[in-house]
Amino acid sequence: MAPARTPARPLPLRRQPNQARSRDKVARALAAADDLLDEAGPDALTLNRVAERAGLTAGALHQYLPDRDAILEVLAARYHERLEALMVDAMARPADPQADDPIGTTLAAVAEVYRDTAALRSLRLGHQGTSSRAHKLRMAAHLARALAARGLVDGATAERVAPVIFFAADGVVQEAFRREPGGDPDLLEELGSMLRAYLSR
Repeated sequence: MAPARTPARPLPLRRQPNQARSRDKVARALAAADDLLDEAGPDALTLNRVAERAGLTAGALHQYLPDRDAILEVLAARYHERLEALMVDAMARPADPQADDPIGTTLAAVAEVYRDTAALRSLRLGHQGTSSRAHKLRMAAHLARALAARGLVDGATAERVAPVIFFAADGVVQEAFRREPGGDPDLLEELGSMLRAYLSR
């Protein structure tokens, strides 16, 4: 049975918008911030530049996104949720003992998100907000469930090894995308080999 998808968490805005018009302003601002992040990196994300790109005034956004750090924190939370959804989806797919490579499949899916989203790379490689550690702990917990569900390790072992696997993989994936925009294929391949060897001990 596929695991239920966790409902989307509220974005860590300074204040949650209650009216449709306010929600639209926030959505436009975040779309503008995504564009600026893709084009020029995190340093480009000033409140004034985001507001100008979104066709809004800085005053209209200040109650929701008061400064650059707040904007980065919200964008990071959205990208973290996307990566967590990937992990849940990977866990939900039935395993084929003859052909399935859960390590390779999951690494390929995460790498594809990095390749498709320059903004995600900017955030993951350059910004560590307060949501980052909580995100990583959730990812490790998802991984523990996936390892146990696929019979790669038993439940108790999964709880112990999943944080080791996730934190090791997280560091190598980030380094792979520092080296090359599309991810260093040799580094990603070696990561997969390392994780398979670790799980086959």
